[in-house]
Amino acid sequence: MSTLDAEWICVFDEIYNTLSVTNAADKLGMTQGAASTALNRLRAYYGDQLFIRTSRGMLPTPRAVALHPVLHRVREDLEIARTGAPVFDAAISHRTFRLCMTDLGETSLLPRLLNRLQSRAPGIYIEAEKINSDSPRRLEDGAVDLAVGYMPQLDAGFYQQSLFEQDFQCIASLSHPRIGKRLGKTTYSTERHVEVSNPGTGHTAMVDKALASAGVTRDIALRVPSFLAVAQIVSETELLATVPRYYALAMLSREAIRHFVVPYDLPRYTVKQHWHARYHRDPGNVWLRQTIADLMPSAVMRSPV
Repeated sequence: MSTLDAEWICVFDEIYNTLSVTNAADKLGMTQGAASTALNRLRAYYGDQLFIRTSRGMLPTPRAVALHPVLHRVREDLEIARTGAPVFDAAISHRTFRLCMTDLGETSLLPRLLNRLQSRAPGIYIEAEKINSDSPRRLEDGAVDLAVGYMPQLDAGFYQQSLFEQDFQCIASLSHPRIGKRLGKTTYSTERHVEVSNPGTGHTAMVDKALASAGVTRDIALRVPSFLAVAQIVSETELLATVPRYYALAMLSREAIRHFVVPYDLPRYTVKQHWHARYHRDPGNVWLRQTIADLMPSAVMRSPV
């Protein structure tokens, strides 16, 4: 068997995406029997099972994982050759895009994005979820279209585009009894703090590493999983919080807090949007990335790391 049929490639790609022969057949408008026949011919062609039935569905073998990027690109190129350049018309689309981000991303990006969509792509829907340790896999699987935030743990296979620079500030209650106009090193190191600990992002590790190099260990009185209530907690207690500058500035008008320069050198970091190489040329994904980048004039793209 020396010929690789284009239909087999489509079946392979859809089984990889859906983890199901039945769902792959439905997406391709063919019978389950025809999809199974195509899979069996692929197995004979490559001398590998390619997909194994498990409780989670038809999971790819290591050979299938290695083949998928190549066969997916072949399928895309064949579709372009058949129909011309792929088209995504945001003005009439009703596609749902899934974004994962921190609550900081929700605060800084979602309002601007939704206002842009209201006028230019009213049929587009957005679903947001929090960045967590499972986000890289969900990006790879296509369960999430884009991730926006600081994700230093991403490895090979991901593209990234810088959106804006960020640094850290310290916030404290307006009525804090021991803090005047400035925040000194002694006060920062002796006061108690609230810390946001999210395994999907690297904010906490970045701050802890920089402070440790300066010989400082914060007295953490409270750890919370997100920034949502941090400003309110600070405003109503004597706790301090070291937070990204954008969050500190956004909360000044909402809570009775002040913001200070952290009296130790903390690094700046870049907020980026990330996507998997599998979807780099997907027209809808390209459009969404460009729309988000347009909201951030300094955006710069890098190839997969």
